[in-house]
Amino acid sequence: MTQSPTSPLPTPKERRRLRESKSLTQAQVAAKVGVTRETVRSWESGRTTPRGRKREVYAKFLASIEAERATAPTAAATASTPAAIASPTLNSRSAGRPGSAPKVRKRESPGMWVRPAVRTEPAESPRTDRSPKSAAEAFDRLYTHTAPSLVRQTYLLTGRRTLARESVERAFQLAWQRWPEVAVDRDPAGWVRAAAHEYAMSPWHRLRPSHRHPDAPPADPADRALLDVLLSLPPAYRRTLLLYDGVGLDLPETAAETEATTPAAANRLLHAREAVAEQLPALAAPEQLHRRLTELAGAEKLQAPKSTHVRTEGERRTRFWTRSAIAFTVLIIGATAMTLRTAPTRYEPVPAPGAMISGVPPRMGPGPLSPADEKLREKLRAAEESGPHRLAPEAD
Repeated sequence: MTQSPTSPLPTPKERRRLRESKSLTQAQVAAKVGVTRETVRSWESGRTTPRGRKREVYAKFLASIEAERATAPTAAATASTPAAIASPTLNSRSAGRPGSAPKVRKRESPGMWVRPAVRTEPAESPRTDRSPKSAAEAFDRLYTHTAPSLVRQTYLLTGRRTLARESVERAFQLAWQRWPEVAVDRDPAGWVRAAAHEYAMSPWHRLRPSHRHPDAPPADPADRALLDVLLSLPPAYRRTLLLYDGVGLDLPETAAETEATTPAAANRLLHAREAVAEQLPALAAPEQLHRRLTELAGAEKLQAPKSTHVRTEGERRTRFWTRSAIAFTVLIIGATAMTLRTAPTRYEPVPAPGAMISGVPPRMGPGPLSPADEKLREKLRAAEESGPHRLAPEAD
């Protein structure tokens, strides 16, 4: 999202984090800004962008929260984290002891689920020799660090190898098209991950002819059983389980990425864990589930295309659709001009359709009397006059 110089706004994900850091609901923020709850939700999801006076009020509101967080002690900021919203049942299942809040677990699996910590350096920090010198170099570094693990994650979401590679490629093409927005995001890897997951889980893929038959399952029976259980989960549950127990996000970040509330994400996670534990009792513990997810994704030898190919293909697709849009616009303008040129400028009545006449036309006007009419006329003339006689004056 391109930020306005007059009223800069954080990224949609950061807006939600700032709101939840103050334990505010979307309805409370909407009341302060003067909009509806649905409007605030669309702002936090990135579907729409505030404008005009609403943007100024919203930007000042978020800036005040950020200023309070910057001046508050570290302990107070840690105590106000929205992870406390999670239910006690989820806490006990995730942390292993009752009443403990879920934590952001750092994964140390080789090349699999380690969350990429790619951040934009502050403007005042000195440039080192290892810092990217161009946008293409920064994009290639992000792609090299993120793409291999992201392909494996997407494979667990869909169970299709070709779709996993295609989703990651499309996500990075979109990131390259919007690189000024992605480069200033606080979590570029999360931006690309969300785009890849959204594309991979689109319901329109089921209409593709190549998706009429499933891909070949893994060779290991245990991996095949775990993948079947994952694919049997609803898409929202599957994605929540992957982000929390696989990638290692905390509940607020998982809820923000799946566009759900934190309690809703907690419920999805609980139901997903219960469904997995019901069919695979050995994976009832979150640590065991994370280990098996890592092994399942690592068993697939999925290779992502090169970053230069992704950038070149993305630029080619952009040029193609831009030229198509221009050609379509020119076609519409030409059709409109032709219509204005050939259309009549005044109303011309349509002549009535002609009717065929057969035989002699009927005679118009009174015709000869029939015998019955002549008999009636003679009778009326012979009949006596009725009523009083007419009085006529006599001359003297």
